[in-house]
Amino acid sequence: AFIYAITSAAVTHAVARGCAEGSIESCTCDYSHTTRGAPRQSNQAAVHGVSDWQWGGCSDNIGFGFKFSRQFVDTGERGRSLREKMNLHNNEAGRVHVVSKMRQECKCHGMSGSCTVKTCWMRLPPFRLVGDNLKDRFDGASRVMLSNAGSLRGKRSRYSFQLKPYNPEHKPPTPEDLVFLEPSPGFCERNPSLGIQGTHGRQCNDTSIGVDGCDLM
Repeated sequence: AFIYAITSAAVTHAVARGCAEGSIESCTCDYSHTTRGAPRQSNQAAVHGVSDWQWGGCSDNIGFGFKFSRQFVDTGERGRSLREKMNLHNNEAGRVHVVSKMRQECKCHGMSGSCTVKTCWMRLPPFRLVGDNLKDRFDGASRVMLSNAGSLRGKRSRYSFQLKPYNPEHKPPTPEDLVFLEPSPGFCERNPSLGIQGTHGRQCNDTSIGVDGCDLM
């Protein structure tokens, strides 16, 4: 769950920032906050009803990053099986976390250091913050199953499904929650089907550099 979410978030973050930095030819800064689209000059059109600050600068293009991540990361997930729906949910959760942490940054303009007018733009959060939040969500991830209302098909309904908690006493997962189908395998007990030797009851060899050595076991 965490790997899917943070990979999707990383693509969203990198592309959105790349657009603003001019390193991606197919996109630019996000000018959707301005009243007339991309500015022709350095000064921006003021937001309607606000006189002390203006949209300006170069906002990170989160819309393009979000869309690109969906097209790139989700390309192999058709949403037909429960596992694919789980992957789609976790991918989307990663993107949602990036969007939810967008913040407004401003710069003051005026004579002698005064702040007569502020120019503001939208900036991505540090990716470390996104990763920390996703790790917290992973620690509290929900085990799920598919609800009866979640059997929609077709391209338009690719994300139109509802996962329900495995435990009926738990709340349904939110768009920001991470989900899983089965508990992760433990490495203490032996599991031949997964190639896990296990550590329970085994004694390590402190002189060995192999798999029976204490450093690896």
